[in-house]
Amino acid sequence: MLLEYYGYIKALHLIFVVTWFAGLFYIPRLFVYQIEAFHKPSPEKEILGKQLKLMAKRLWFIISWPSGILATFFAILLLIANSSLLQLGWMHVKLGFVCLLILYHLKTHQMFKQLQRDDVRYSSSFMRIWNEGATFILFAVIFLVILKSSINWIFGVIGIFVLAFLLMLGFKLYQRIREKNPNA
Repeated sequence: MLLEYYGYIKALHLIFVVTWFAGLFYIPRLFVYQIEAFHKPSPEKEILGKQLKLMAKRLWFIISWPSGILATFFAILLLIANSSLLQLGWMHVKLGFVCLLILYHLKTHQMFKQLQRDDVRYSSSFMRIWNEGATFILFAVIFLVILKSSINWIFGVIGIFVLAFLLMLGFKLYQRIREKNPNA
């Protein structure tokens, strides 16, 4: 019966993957702003802090969590409908990256709760780097799903590490520019 609706289930899975990633891409940016607002003088600190907490709370509980749960639910339905996918090597690697994404989500939730309590444990620079975690996972999963063959996905994953290296270089360059010109 699920095979009849496979296309619909796949479409819903992809829609919720997109919205889940949208939340995961944006929430660390809000964390950056929250951390930077935390170090501002009063009353700016309180005004910005209150607004940013509200924005983060709405994003996290209205978009990110529901999307992650629904993306996972529809993924499970897809695997039930087409269990032969579980015999493919690239799918094992993809599911490994999905587990990593879930861990990333859970760690981000921990950070969210800390910042909601004004418990600032990370720098805004760290959060800028953390913001790229979901990007790396997304690249890995997309390469795996599109290329599927074992040799191609290996090159895709190596490419992700090259991308990570280049992003870190770009981040360091941006950080130097910001140090020289704080308004950049």
